Amino acid sequence: MTSTELHLLSNPCAWLAAHGSSCPELFGFITGVLNVWLVTRENIWSWPLGVLNAGFYVVVFARTGLYSDTGLQVVYMVLSFYGWWHWLRGGPNHDAVVVTRTARRTALLMTAIGLVSWITLATITRRMPGAALPWLDAALVSISLVAQYMMTRKLLENWLLWIAVDVVYIGLFINRQLPLTAMLYAVFLVLAIIGYLQWHRSATRSRLANSLPNLPALS
Repeated sequence: MTSTELHLLSNPCAWLAAHGSSCPELFGFITGVLNVWLVTRENIWSWPLGVLNAGFYVVVFARTGLYSDTGLQVVYMVLSFYGWWHWLRGGPNHDAVVVTRTARRTALLMTAIGLVSWITLATITRRMPGAALPWLDAALVSISLVAQYMMTRKLLENWLLWIAVDVVYIGLFINRQLPLTAMLYAVFLVLAIIGYLQWHRSATRSRLANSLPNLPALS
């Protein structure tokens, strides 16, 4: 075994770099899978993991010229702190929130915000040196931003947006030679489908519970 091979074996980050990946991407992969799996379970600990995941991917995306995605991770950090608080205290009586469907007015507002964000981000990032696929990158970021906000509000349809975004992201990350991240988004796609099904059942249970009449207390 050569000295170079021994060095790579003794230094996992160097080994990953030699094989087209990096330690930030690996840690992003691990925290990302745990984060989304916990979200599907409506587990509050998904949010601190989301903060860590965003931090790792700030580094990954900045290195590969996906500047819209780099900025998105910063927004994810902020939304993760907000989601952490809202899931715990955002209910009608400052209690935990439940899964609900997206109202028509909210859906229209989210669509408008997504379009404005897409055009703004693409216009800015396409002028930056080394920007990769700025219009596609900005579109995916804008949809992801809307989906993440909807997730903090426990709106069921956030998972449908994630399913659509994850499919495109898999191809984008293969194109940008981020194999671990492409694999991560393939896992995200499966988890998003599971999340939609589980949250759909949760929303149904909540709706049935709210439709039941309040029974008088037994004396």
